[in-house]
Amino acid sequence: MPQDILIVGGGVVGLSTAHYLAQSGHAVRIIERDDSYSRSCSEGNAGMIVPSHFIPLAAPGVITQGLKWMLNPKSPFFLRPRLSPSLARWIWLFAKHSTKKHVANTQELLRDLSLESRRLHVELSEQENFPLAQKGLLMLCQSEAGLEEEAEVAEHAHQLGLQAEVCDPTRLRELEPNAQIEAKGGVWWPQDCHLSPQKFITALRNSIEKNRGQFIIDEVTKLTAANGKVESVTTKSGKTHQAETIILAGGIDTTDLAQQIGLSLPMQGGKGYSVTLPTPKANPLLCSLLKEGRVAVTPMGDTLRVAGTMEICGKDTSISKARLQGVIEAFCKFYPQYQPSDFADLTPWVGLRPCSPDGLPYLGRAPKQNNLIIATGHAMMGLSLAPVTGKLVANLVAGDEAIVSLDQLAPGRF
Repeated sequence: MPQDILIVGGGVVGLSTAHYLAQSGHAVRIIERDDSYSRSCSEGNAGMIVPSHFIPLAAPGVITQGLKWMLNPKSPFFLRPRLSPSLARWIWLFAKHSTKKHVANTQELLRDLSLESRRLHVELSEQENFPLAQKGLLMLCQSEAGLEEEAEVAEHAHQLGLQAEVCDPTRLRELEPNAQIEAKGGVWWPQDCHLSPQKFITALRNSIEKNRGQFIIDEVTKLTAANGKVESVTTKSGKTHQAETIILAGGIDTTDLAQQIGLSLPMQGGKGYSVTLPTPKANPLLCSLLKEGRVAVTPMGDTLRVAGTMEICGKDTSISKARLQGVIEAFCKFYPQYQPSDFADLTPWVGLRPCSPDGLPYLGRAPKQNNLIIATGHAMMGLSLAPVTGKLVANLVAGDEAIVSLDQLAPGRF
């Protein structure tokens, strides 16, 4: 039975959800605060679809490495110390989950979600006519220790049935003939893909409008709940909206809205930057991740996007020139045809990734309001997991069985 559905948030997760719901005949409205997307974490991201990322953000060694990086202003990680009970709780929960047991308990779930989302990305690219590069991803390493670590991840992937090939420099040159690479070796993940987030967003918006979905430019400031349901949402303009089903897909801002109805969603904004070269000297064929610099490199048509950093900083979207310079310098070390001066006149983009403390999304019905569905907390995998998230939400609305158990993703798990 078609429903009247209100979606809060017009990033890739909200749009993917709206696409599948509108396609199923539901009356969909999307409230998005900024139609330019300059305040979301979707439009300027690295555009990677990554079945290779089956290890959650909360994993052994992450905290130790993060503490080492804290003293370097150009490092890829920074946590801004501040007196905040929510930050303290998030750090405690993150540390609690950074274990081998947690990785073992979540790797198959992340694999299944990623592979299904990849399949849906391919399907969407064919149906909605946007380009999707199915060429794989290179994890590039400049140190022997880094290469050994990634080779272990590749072996782990083989045990999960994923494809991965450890490469020497000769093999890297075969896979990447378009650009010079300075690396001791790497791992090729042939199942990974990349796309232009902007073209993906445009295709989803067109599909939603074609299926009579409506966009409302406003900002939700209040949820009103009673009798086991969310009765209405109020926006900054003072308008009130009601719907049979309400979906919160507003990234990091979902935390404050959920608190209004007594739902704790521990999340921190993980700030990231990107810069896009409009006329690159030598545009790579494949997207890549640079192990030692924690930088993402993605060819997008005739342009080249370089992205990086993870700053746990609340909702601050200011740009650290030193940390942005660290991203650019790391890129140039791996791709020696470029110099930092090539980026001198480019305007950087900044976005806040919604990071849960266990590295898993929040996906499912709210524990106390049965007409409220939460879909957020994807961290660096929002674009990668957007289609499967949208499909799973559509299944929840229809009452259909999910392709995977959502127990580990339950919004009330903390």
